[in-house]
Amino acid sequence: MQFDEPAGQNLFDTARTIGKPTHRVDGPLKVTGTAPYAYERHDVVPDQLYGYPVMAGISHGRITAMDAEAARNAPGVRAVVTTLEIEPLGIWNYNVARLFGGDEIQHYHQAIAVVVAETFEQARAAAALIEVDYAPGDPADYDLDAAFGRLEGSGEPGTLVGDVDAAFRDAAAVVDQMYHTPSESHQMMEPFASIVDWSDGGEMTVWTSNQMIEWNRQALATTFDIDPDSIRVESPYIGGGFGGKLWLRCDAVLAALGSREVGAPVKLSIPRPMMMNNATHRSATVQRIRLAADADGHLQGIWHEAASHSLPGGRGENATAQTPFFYAAPARRVQHHIVEMPLPEASDMRAPGEASGLMALEVAMDEMAEALGMDPVQLRIVNDTQVNPSNPEQEFSERHFVECLERGAEAFGWADRNTTPGARREGQWLIGHGMAGAYRGAPTLASGATARLSDGRLVIETDMTDIGTGSYTILAQTAAECLGLPLDAVEVRLGNSAYPVSSGSGGQFGAASSTAGVYAACMGLRQKIADSLGLEDPDFHDGRVTGDGTDMALADLDGALEATDTMEWGDFKSDYVLATFGAHFVEVGVHVGTGEIRVRRMLAAADAGRILNPITARSQVIGGMTMAVGAALSEEMALDTGRGLFANHDLAGYEVAVHADIPEQEVIFLDTLDAKSTPLKAKGVGELGICGVAAAVANAVYNATGVRVRDYPVTLDKVLDDLPSI
Repeated sequence: MQFDEPAGQNLFDTARTIGKPTHRVDGPLKVTGTAPYAYERHDVVPDQLYGYPVMAGISHGRITAMDAEAARNAPGVRAVVTTLEIEPLGIWNYNVARLFGGDEIQHYHQAIAVVVAETFEQARAAAALIEVDYAPGDPADYDLDAAFGRLEGSGEPGTLVGDVDAAFRDAAAVVDQMYHTPSESHQMMEPFASIVDWSDGGEMTVWTSNQMIEWNRQALATTFDIDPDSIRVESPYIGGGFGGKLWLRCDAVLAALGSREVGAPVKLSIPRPMMMNNATHRSATVQRIRLAADADGHLQGIWHEAASHSLPGGRGENATAQTPFFYAAPARRVQHHIVEMPLPEASDMRAPGEASGLMALEVAMDEMAEALGMDPVQLRIVNDTQVNPSNPEQEFSERHFVECLERGAEAFGWADRNTTPGARREGQWLIGHGMAGAYRGAPTLASGATARLSDGRLVIETDMTDIGTGSYTILAQTAAECLGLPLDAVEVRLGNSAYPVSSGSGGQFGAASSTAGVYAACMGLRQKIADSLGLEDPDFHDGRVTGDGTDMALADLDGALEATDTMEWGDFKSDYVLATFGAHFVEVGVHVGTGEIRVRRMLAAADAGRILNPITARSQVIGGMTMAVGAALSEEMALDTGRGLFANHDLAGYEVAVHADIPEQEVIFLDTLDAKSTPLKAKGVGELGICGVAAAVANAVYNATGVRVRDYPVTLDKVLDDLPSI
């Protein structure tokens, strides 16, 4: 099916199921512990052996020798495969790190060997016996600030509109500041894990934890130079991903090598202490933001330049991603620099680019509001735009940012906020209020599905994944809506490469794309049912099909009917900017004696098209808000510049936000309809929730204390010295 024009009135506009609060259909499996996650799938193949990885002990250089004899002779060991025994494996598409093979070391904790044994303990003990000799590379430069200083102003800007120099020369107010965001780690609850059966060296079956089934299959084919049709990948349940599981990682590669070597299936999980340096991560950024405004608050110029780090050929973290689109200004200069460093691969993490960029841009907007004596909400309202400010001929498909600001401010009680930094106090706590805008793109990808009806029950099959976002539920709702069936008459099967290729989960495209793919398949099935009954335009409701004198229960149809289709996207969408918008409001308390920062309450107002399921959508937004509190106040991958590694590689030293950190959260959905997005008029919302929140927290800390922190995370040591006396 081709979506080649904006959606008109359709069945979703009179929905019985879509848009209604619906509890997760996979909830009972999750809460009873019976949902089969990758490492727990003991029943998929018998006689599984255990793999354990060996990781590099230097940041870059070469391996000169490996002695694995003691490991091979250890109790229970069935095989050891070292990187020196394997030619460098292939690298697929967007990845830049080589996952195995050869003597080159690109980063600390790069996989260099796998031990396969009869038990996990035997494999782990034997791995510790492998001795490795290295020839370290030349000392590396990890100074991102210095690199930014060298690169600033060089190269061709990604966006250059208007006379930026004139805008700053004639401005009534100017903000010009440097901002820093640290490297961050996904640290999902379930680490990378796979079971691989490649025991005969022919067909490969992979049970894994991965967000993108087809990408994973193609990456395995490239890595091992084999036919992708010989690979089956299954990933029905995923214990979190946040972008870290978009790509093939070494768990599957090592398990495959081990399985081929021993002639038996091998299961392998990356231990938590190895996740930080072996996995991908969000790169640190250095950002300089300059804003110029007239006396009424209208931005006249925006200059945003940033740098992030990456392995050679990588993309880093483009913190300028939102700046060409978010606020109106007749002149802007936007540029992102990539600095090569021998660190683990920097790649996608929830809202890559916007999450880091808004941590800086929305603080700069707060500083501009202060310079002008304006309400920060009003400053954003006067700089709203309904067209792409970098290309005024291109409109936004739908943009309700001002409504987010106004409704959020009213619900939060923004008018009663603290207006003088450091002026509101409750006992030993300084109370502050902050806000920020949110922007995240709303892309869609081609997505397919099969719909099969038999005896009144509908089965949906698609290789779409559920990373805890609620895919099972919204796809069941979509199918039930299309066929007029109750939700309990629909079974959704996900995460198997034997099913039609979907968009997969990531980039905030999963929900919008995959529901459209299910819609395409279901509309094909509706047509087959109509053809079988000789009906022109039947109605499907309450488990029945009616029209032209026919009134029949779907359960009474003869035999099974099925349809497979893929939703493709027409070129007309390129005429518009499709994006989601939000406004975040935060209240914090800062202890006047210790500098301890506590978030007291949070509110988000979100504009993301039709909300397919308010329950699962709210979970996504508050999850993003919680993740952003960690980014604002505690999360930082501490770089040991002498050894070239992230030193705090566990969940004791890398501190994420937990339940006790978030006492109160509220989410308002505008529930607008974007007819240019999908037939369901929906857009993704899973990454919007993290965008802008960290800046709102930082702005609230400033409002509470009068101390402006531009270097994340905002820890107590950065405010303590300037707090008022007890």
